[in-house]
Amino acid sequence: MVVLMTPLTQHVGHALMLDLACIGVIAFAVFYRRYRRADLVVAYVALNVSLFSVAVLIVNEMRIGVAFGFGLFAILSIIRLRSEPISPEESAYYFVALVLGLINGMVFRNAPLARILDVGIVMVMLVLDNGFVGVKARRQVVTLDTVYPDEGQLRRDLESRLGGKVKRLFVKETDYVRETTVVDVRYVPITRVPGSRPWRRAPERDLHEVLP
Repeated sequence: MVVLMTPLTQHVGHALMLDLACIGVIAFAVFYRRYRRADLVVAYVALNVSLFSVAVLIVNEMRIGVAFGFGLFAILSIIRLRSEPISPEESAYYFVALVLGLINGMVFRNAPLARILDVGIVMVMLVLDNGFVGVKARRQVVTLDTVYPDEGQLRRDLESRLGGKVKRLFVKETDYVRETTVVDVRYVPITRVPGSRPWRRAPERDLHEVLP
């Protein structure tokens, strides 16, 4: 089967290669290296390529532009919000994959503009989500089987359990009947130096951690 190399197919081919290069960097070099979620890598790449193909077909046939992009973005955003909950970081990559597909599919005839936008998005993600510049703090919702008389004691117990420095904590629920406390914690893990004094642990208690 011979593919006719018309100006249209050349533009689409170049846009597709650019799109694959960008989503490859985002999905494999950035996201997978940080989070090791192979299932979401497949989802991001499939979403990106599928959206690119649909955008090229519709834009080329119907000659529509901005309205189509915003409408399709809104529809896919609603689908995302009704799907299985994922973390904010994973949601960010979802929208990056979506936007890359839209950009390259809608402006495939304007290669310079697509390159500028693609490179800008990839560079922002490379800078924001890495082990050097990325935010070190973590968030967890922790259920404890104790009611604490003051915040200081609660903070010390959380730091002992989580092995880190608590930056902020929000008591979401205190049950005096069942003696439980639900806390939303922002903390920074502490890396122990070999030979240093180990972090003192509190007495063992039942701990249930609910990831957001």
